Amino acid sequence: MKKSVIFLFLISLIFMGCDSRKRAIGKSDEIFVVADTAEYLALEPTLIETFEKVIYTPQPENLFTLKRIPFENFDKIKNKKNVIIISPLNSNSLTAKYIKKNLSKDVRSLVEEDSLFVFNKYNLWANGQIVMILSGPDLEKLNNKILMNKDELIYYFQKFSNERLATSLYNGVYEKKLDEAKLLKEFGWTIFVQSDFQIAKKTSEDNFVWLRRAANSDMERWIFISWIENSTPALLNVDSLKSIRNRITKKYYRTSDEKTFVKITDNPFSVTVSEVDFGKKYSLLMQGFWQFEDFSGGGPFLSYSFYDPKSKRFYMVDGSIYAPKYFKKDLIQQVDVLLQSFKLKHELSLERIEDLFDELD
Repeated sequence: MKKSVIFLFLISLIFMGCDSRKRAIGKSDEIFVVADTAEYLALEPTLIETFEKVIYTPQPENLFTLKRIPFENFDKIKNKKNVIIISPLNSNSLTAKYIKKNLSKDVRSLVEEDSLFVFNKYNLWANGQIVMILSGPDLEKLNNKILMNKDELIYYFQKFSNERLATSLYNGVYEKKLDEAKLLKEFGWTIFVQSDFQIAKKTSEDNFVWLRRAANSDMERWIFISWIENSTPALLNVDSLKSIRNRITKKYYRTSDEKTFVKITDNPFSVTVSEVDFGKKYSLLMQGFWQFEDFSGGGPFLSYSFYDPKSKRFYMVDGSIYAPKYFKKDLIQQVDVLLQSFKLKHELSLERIEDLFDELD
């Protein structure tokens, strides 16, 4: 990650928030962009390429949608979840004047030198809100900075969107703590189990647990956790991940009549693997599409795979969607957030372990 992007966390502290804030409102995938008309038109192609990134589920869906707002209407969007304020410093626009007013002299110098260009503030005018300020010496340099850092920029909105979603999903009212406690005691790990998920299968013999929501409906969500004992980090490669997942789903993800089963689609370009941080553990994130072996259906999936040196286990924590009649972006995000609640026993506090084990009494 670029040094200037990392530094924004320190600089963001200069934007002071209000003490009496309400919850941010609006859609989680809308970003309101405060910008001068001419400047926005010049930057629009780059902003669309960066923030309206298309994902396939397999239908094409935009991660976010941009809505440009003139500075005169600035106050109307201060309660929204996602806001971008953008203008170069050499402009005389109202947006530029606002940015310059809120930057210290030292920080303005760094922006003018093209060393810094992005500043984030969380919960500035409303709780659950991210405000991103983008600026540069001039339009051309600002445009180039956005292009060079587009993955990091959209990541900030994705990460904060996940955190907002986690707040609502990790709700104790809808938590099956007894199931979580049983998983911890039996297998040495746990995951947040929502009340509408069922443990469809668990086996110590195959080191496999399957959580299933809305079975036999047109909007199913599947989560499985599988692990290999006495393993090595050597399994963390693309071919091994595909092979392991296909072996698991061929055995357990089958239709009720046993006529077909789930596998990763044959198209090699339908799967991507990237290095990520999964609960402070080095992990490979595999994303792609699954299909029934007889081509009768399919959908998106994502898997986090990592090696735990303490237990010498290789883990695959996997989520799939089967919702042929629906757009799936929000469903994938929900499953992803649930996957990230996965914790090994040694990662839990003693208080959390005791709290769960109290459920077994």
